[in-house]
Amino acid sequence: MLPFKLIYHPRYDLDLGPHVFPSQKFKMVHDSLLEEGLADESDFLEPEPASDEDVLRVHTPAWVRKLQTDSLTLSERMKLEIPLSEATVKAFWLAAGGSILAGRRALQDGFAANLSGGFHHAYPGQGEGFCMIHDVAIAIRSLQAGGAIRTAMVVDTDVHHGNGTAAIFANDATVFTLSIHQENNYPMPKPPSDEDIGLRDGTRDAEYLDALEEGLIHSAKRMTPDLIFYVAGADPYREDQLGGLALTMEGLQKRDRLVFEHARHRGIPVASTMAGGYARRVADTVQIHVNTIVAARDVAMQQSPAGNQ
Repeated sequence: MLPFKLIYHPRYDLDLGPHVFPSQKFKMVHDSLLEEGLADESDFLEPEPASDEDVLRVHTPAWVRKLQTDSLTLSERMKLEIPLSEATVKAFWLAAGGSILAGRRALQDGFAANLSGGFHHAYPGQGEGFCMIHDVAIAIRSLQAGGAIRTAMVVDTDVHHGNGTAAIFANDATVFTLSIHQENNYPMPKPPSDEDIGLRDGTRDAEYLDALEEGLIHSAKRMTPDLIFYVAGADPYREDQLGGLALTMEGLQKRDRLVFEHARHRGIPVASTMAGGYARRVADTVQIHVNTIVAARDVAMQQSPAGNQ
């Protein structure tokens, strides 16, 4: 049994068919955790879809209506880059509900993981880059509206800059955004996060981890949030089809531990989401996401730091 909860729903699959985004990975991660004995059924919670009220805290009524009535323009469909169907809309609303639930459970237990989410390219009035709605932003706004948190930090380690996150929380002192990403990659342009770490092509483990640690330390000086949402993309991996960084699986797991240990040392709960991952072998993407849960478990089971009993 894990010392925290995993959030999963069988309908997380975006039902994309053959696509560079392997949406079957959500079920594969769930199944792998069970098969490897890393989790049991009691560790999983099933979310409800996010309410339209919560989705509308971030997204425009026009965009929500277009999604729910399948009335996107050709340009909007091209920008989204995934087919729109009733199943995909349901999956995105479930992912947002999963991130809300992960945030609530993290506040209760110190950590929780949504085995979906991290759709950080969605803007209030449009979707892009495989992202229909912004589950993390919806979760933050829902938790703020309910009084569960006042402030939040988004730590985004996907290989692609979190442009939707940066745009949604621009000039919002209650939410700090940190993005460490490959600079010479989608999206272009990149709206500024509170802390941007743009890495050169081919960056390897040691340089990446040094840059991330420096960014976390610098961010800590600027905000101590009530909750961290960790966007744990698998796509900085050296064999990712849509990335150009060169991290190993070991380096990615050290990345996860670094984020979790940093938060734990400061006594800040963490809710993680999966985000991107497009390795040539889907099994590699799945293993990277599984390793994130293992890193969280290992950090959670360490002796509590002084002052955080």
